[in-house]
Amino acid sequence: MKTRNQEVRLPILEKNGVALSIKREDEIHPIISGNKYRKLKYNLLQAKRLQHKTLLTFGGAFSNHIAATACVGKEEGFNTIGVIRGEELENKWQQNPTLKLAASHGMHLHFVPRERYRDKENEHFIALLEEKFGLFYLLPEGGTNTLAVQGCEEILTDADAHFDVIATAVGTGGTMAGLIKSSRTHQQVLGFSALKGDFLKEDIRKFANKSNWEVVPEDHFGGYAKVNRELVEFINNFKKSTGIPLDPIYTGKLVFGILDRVKKGKITANTRVLAVHTGGLQGIFGMNRVLEKKNLPLIDL
Repeated sequence: MKTRNQEVRLPILEKNGVALSIKREDEIHPIISGNKYRKLKYNLLQAKRLQHKTLLTFGGAFSNHIAATACVGKEEGFNTIGVIRGEELENKWQQNPTLKLAASHGMHLHFVPRERYRDKENEHFIALLEEKFGLFYLLPEGGTNTLAVQGCEEILTDADAHFDVIATAVGTGGTMAGLIKSSRTHQQVLGFSALKGDFLKEDIRKFANKSNWEVVPEDHFGGYAKVNRELVEFINNFKKSTGIPLDPIYTGKLVFGILDRVKKGKITANTRVLAVHTGGLQGIFGMNRVLEKKNLPLIDL
């Protein structure tokens, strides 16, 4: 599926002579959008080839991957099971927009303690889940595996060859790995991490062996799902100026980071940047509840 590139016009870009476009992968589907569609595409084909009836995956309370898997399961005729981090959510998941959305699409939610959730890649834990639920097609947390990377390789097209920099938000590294594999020799791939820590580089190297990439670690705003007033105001102002909605977990930090690098001269004049919008807009509903409790401004819907 080919998506459009939307040019962004902002004074900071014009002042510094940088051209920025956003690849609107968020427009693929209201829920199965952006990299989630790409990651699921070949996994679904494989699940059908293997004649599986059930998809099982892992995620947290606001996981875009959980929401997308539930929705695609309903559309494609699969049963879906979501192993959710945090047993404290078991009696109040109805108050969580993401989990409520997943359940409304037929996903069975299985809550586990956080320490047990860390075993999500442990063969014994997977075997226990099979004993409980029967045979299933396993999708890893965030959806990243070899087939997911294959799907993400299709984000870039021949029409994107003139860009100098390809930028994306990074969670599990699968989307960035796909972009690296399909990038041209003259292109640099920048990944803006949504998490603290340096472990993402090793995860990306498992799937991509080129050297034309860099993970930018400093624009995570304190770590995964950490949001403050500055980021919320940035997201709202960006939408007013461009008409492009951003989510607070990934793409808000991505675009903030790009413009920060432009301002600091790390992205220089005459550079053409393509930022990949990885979707995830459903997460705004849940984040607004968190912001409301903290008496912070809400993200415009």
